[in-house]
Amino acid sequence: MQLANRAASISPSPTLAIDAKAKKMLQEGVRVINFGVGEPDFDTPEHIKEAAITALRQGFTRYTPVGGIQELKKAIIDKLSNDNGLEYSPDQIVVSVGAKHSLYNVFQVICNEGDEVILPAPYWVSYLEQIKLAGGIPKVVQTTEKDGFKLTPEALESAISSKSKILLINSPSNPTGAVYTKAELEALGDVILKHKLIVISDEIYEKLIYDQAEHVSIASLSPELKAATIVINGVSKSYAMTGWRIGYAAGPVEVIKAVTSLQSHATSNPNSIAQFASIAALTGSQEPLKMMVEEFAERRNYMWERLNSLPGVTCAKAAGAFYLFPNVAKLFGKSYKGKVIASPDDLAELLLTEAQVAVVPGIAFGSAENLRFSYATSMENIAEGLDRIQSLLEKVV
Repeated sequence: MQLANRAASISPSPTLAIDAKAKKMLQEGVRVINFGVGEPDFDTPEHIKEAAITALRQGFTRYTPVGGIQELKKAIIDKLSNDNGLEYSPDQIVVSVGAKHSLYNVFQVICNEGDEVILPAPYWVSYLEQIKLAGGIPKVVQTTEKDGFKLTPEALESAISSKSKILLINSPSNPTGAVYTKAELEALGDVILKHKLIVISDEIYEKLIYDQAEHVSIASLSPELKAATIVINGVSKSYAMTGWRIGYAAGPVEVIKAVTSLQSHATSNPNSIAQFASIAALTGSQEPLKMMVEEFAERRNYMWERLNSLPGVTCAKAAGAFYLFPNVAKLFGKSYKGKVIASPDDLAELLLTEAQVAVVPGIAFGSAENLRFSYATSMENIAEGLDRIQSLLEKVV
């Protein structure tokens, strides 16, 4: 059976593929340390689970409005107002089946065939595929470790052509953990408004920031930037609710209306029980989130120090999310048991097969020199995994 061209062009998610391979090895009895997974290892807080149980017992098991129940929209509106200084009305909010679904829907309704989407690299793996599925052309702009893996206004200006329509910003970033400052976003904002770009601002890791970093939404900087921006967020990362699948988009009425219409023909409403759980997440105690962030910060510090002590490895200190993105280029050309390391893919394969440690090669994120390490696992696993990697790299010649 012949597939549609769009289906033939889709690449599977490398991060999920690595996770699946690691889990298969675990099922076969191999003790794999998994640094590839992109979800918190904490359980969903009890008050959130209790809200879901209550909703279930009260019979909230039927269809809801396509774009989400009003109670959840209100909780999202209050959150955006209190946390981000952004004011929205209910018709400017749509709830979807995870932030990934929100992103997919937005690309589908604003991207025409041939439109350029400016995509700073390193980027999250699904951005590229979603842009292509919407008929867009990814205009990848490489950022550098020297610039903190952040897009500069000069680089943005140079990338813009007559076909450029959209800029995607992800702060805090997956895979680098980079967090844009207010001043950096203001400088980008000048270029955005000059060229009348639409901004998609993926803020799913907003709450997971460390040290003195502060999350700023580019939509909050001016009425003009707010009008040009669609904010993407959700509860998956901040509240350890990855499996609950609730994300949302906030933006201009015409965009949200189109997303809601599209969603009505795709998934209909997001899960009814998960919506009530998400209200509890946004309006209830934030203490579990605070404890999670403190634990992530401790793990980040330990992993960052250990990675920088490994032979041939250097690593920038991430300000947010739960990833580190070490540079491993100094190991290229070296070998282990006759196997030459020529790329991040080679090194990732070597670490999995020889050290039983799963990481994601940087090429999946648009980088030919890095690996992505997730510290969303226990400190014991982090220590053991890094011990194994150190033991192996000390034998690389």
